[in-house]
Amino acid sequence: MRAMSIDESIDARLAAVSVKVPDILLPAEGIDLGRWAVVACDQFTSQPEYWAAADELVGAEPSTLRLVFPEVYLEDADGDARIASINATMQDYVDRGLFRTLDRSMVLVGRTTHAGTRWGLMVALDLDAYSWEATARTPIRATEGTILDRLPPRVRIRENAALELPHIMVLVDDPARTLIEPLVARRAELEQVYDTELMLGGGHIAGWRVSSDVDLAGVADALARLADATDTDNPLLFAMGDGNHSFATAKSIWESVKATTPIEQWEDHPARYCLVELENIFDEALAFEPIHRVLFGVSREEFEAELAAHCGSSEYVAAADLDAMHSLMSGDRQRLGFCSTEGYGAYVLTAPDGAIPAATVQHVVDALLAQGLGTVDYIHGDEVTAELGSKPGNLGIFLPAVAKETFFGAIVADGALPRKTFSMGEAEEKRYYLEARRIR
Repeated sequence: MRAMSIDESIDARLAAVSVKVPDILLPAEGIDLGRWAVVACDQFTSQPEYWAAADELVGAEPSTLRLVFPEVYLEDADGDARIASINATMQDYVDRGLFRTLDRSMVLVGRTTHAGTRWGLMVALDLDAYSWEATARTPIRATEGTILDRLPPRVRIRENAALELPHIMVLVDDPARTLIEPLVARRAELEQVYDTELMLGGGHIAGWRVSSDVDLAGVADALARLADATDTDNPLLFAMGDGNHSFATAKSIWESVKATTPIEQWEDHPARYCLVELENIFDEALAFEPIHRVLFGVSREEFEAELAAHCGSSEYVAAADLDAMHSLMSGDRQRLGFCSTEGYGAYVLTAPDGAIPAATVQHVVDALLAQGLGTVDYIHGDEVTAELGSKPGNLGIFLPAVAKETFFGAIVADGALPRKTFSMGEAEEKRYYLEARRIR
């Protein structure tokens, strides 16, 4: 039997933990990275002015803005034309040589925001090891409920796309800091492959190539140890942080590809994998923020009537301002922050029908929508929620934060959290599209 090469041995060890070393595409030399990199498409969905500002800034320069579909525009009538333009522009950028390839490489990512510098590692994850089902026991899984009706427009974009551009951030439970942090410590020895300020308040980002056998073997060793520490009956190794619906879209397409592809071609098929950024949940600069709700066209009376149907009782405590509202958010009973044109306050609940505040408020929101009462948006950040929720006809609902220390254990014990429970940072801190990968 032929002995494995070093590359093959590393690849086999990584495959055992559902990871593949990707070939990563980066913008070619000379492209303005400040215009190229654009924030995740599912941000600022109630703020079209943000995307208009991005469009004005980009102008005619090459940019990932032309390769993604900002969700603020999903309800517009020109969806099919926009998707066709995205796919055509992808191929045009490839044909014009606007990418350079980092063969067989991961990328160490340093992202600096007001919260500090957080660190990540770009890898490809195996979609066969993922499930979005709430009761899944796969190594890669959703942490929040997956909204299946959000997949079709994403599928339409990806199914004919030449490239994927990831905004997916995936968490690892690494309190000893064994996976990413050793690379951070020796980044001066690595090749830096990008370094730029990000547009519209996004902070700064830099990346270093991780491609040597020694470094890739170190990644494989660290992931193997983390995998060994998981519950053998419920081996959660990778938990979706941001971008679960994009990952679920890739999974959906891969299942369709498998149906028409001989099994012997599955192992290295590009559609089997999805490019993501791994991040240690214990990174001090990784902010875990709740995702709030803003109700549009719902009266306070309608909200309170529906809230009463989902708890034994509720007590409203008024607050002078946003800071005072936050001081009311902690305690041994479930609490929901609130704002409207009447000001700020908090609802303190007894006997709620949800296990956590996010579950209770989602039951209320879903019931209101089912009755045709108003619409909802899911908002990252207190200030934006307060701004929108305080406008006439709107209500802002604030949720408490999620604890990092118990996060993985909660998923293992109880399954996926209610959808839109948490966010990794506020909107400007989200992943910006910078890297790409061929998927066809």
